[in-house]
Amino acid sequence: MEFSAYKHRAQRRKGADSSPYINHPISVATILATIGGVTDLAVLQAAVLHDTVEDTETTAAEIEEHFGPEVRGLVEEMSDDKTLPKAVRKRLQIEHAPHSSPKAKLVKLADKIANIRDVTLSPPAGWNENRRREYLEWADDVVAGCRGVNSSLEAYYDHCTVAARRGLGLVSDPLEDEAEQFR
Repeated sequence: MEFSAYKHRAQRRKGADSSPYINHPISVATILATIGGVTDLAVLQAAVLHDTVEDTETTAAEIEEHFGPEVRGLVEEMSDDKTLPKAVRKRLQIEHAPHSSPKAKLVKLADKIANIRDVTLSPPAGWNENRRREYLEWADDVVAGCRGVNSSLEAYYDHCTVAARRGLGLVSDPLEDEAEQFR
């Protein structure tokens, strides 16, 4: 965490509260450990480091030097090529997810859970409801390729997306609908 915190030290999340960026990788690792029951050290390290190569000046070789080849490989599986246009990167995430290693799929699931919660609770400035809906749909497509590795994470992802859709008015609460009939 110290390595990742140092690498992300000048970054803030895009959410309205502009929280320190390091909160995101910590959240991803926490989701893996507490909800997913993941104890694999390489997976948890990769979770904390998953955005360092993509979003900082950190190199894959530097990750390997400090954390070994397995963590390097997982971080590389998680890293988008920022030289590509955003739409291409998003499409590639969908295409690559089913072919990712089971350990990378765990990190990807937890990353999407953390992002869904952030988009719901503290969306980036300028993200209207339509942009948030589009993000949820895209995340569903990525997660579809990650399913089958951890039923607890998958169930929690489903719970988070239902809550997010409900918050955006896309899913109604059946109990609320029933109560409305009697008003």
